Amino acid sequence: MNISAIVSEDVVTVDIEDTILDVATVLREERVGSAVVLNANGEVAGMVTDRDLVVYGQMYADSLDQTLVNEVLTVDVVSVSPDTSIEAVTETMREEGVRRVPVVEYGDLHGIVTLDDIVVHLAGELDNQKLRNIAAVIESESPTRSADSLESETE
Repeated sequence: MNISAIVSEDVVTVDIEDTILDVATVLREERVGSAVVLNANGEVAGMVTDRDLVVYGQMYADSLDQTLVNEVLTVDVVSVSPDTSIEAVTETMREEGVRRVPVVEYGDLHGIVTLDDIVVHLAGELDNQKLRNIAAVIESESPTRSADSLESETE
């Protein structure tokens, strides 16, 4: 099975010209831990995580509203195409030490796949209560699941 079946097309993105403070605001509002950074042409220029903001952004504590995200982003982004197998993606994640991988085809951002996405998918495929419990925890913490839950509560 390839990752196109589990890829999230709702990718949080920020512009390379955004400030660290802008990015932190987006991550908080979207309730996510990372964003894909796009250049002026809409191409993937890097990734930024909440950890990047804390570990590297603290060097700019006095100028968060003026320092651009390109000071803290990861530029060596590992990406995959939509037809990449789940096994190949997990191998790439392991080899590269990443948990989030943009899905890119012909330079266009199609989505993102995370380790959480893969765990939830595998829990659904395997008959294992322990995995289903882990998947339930992941889903309860997922921003999209939380937003869906909020919408259904208000209806």
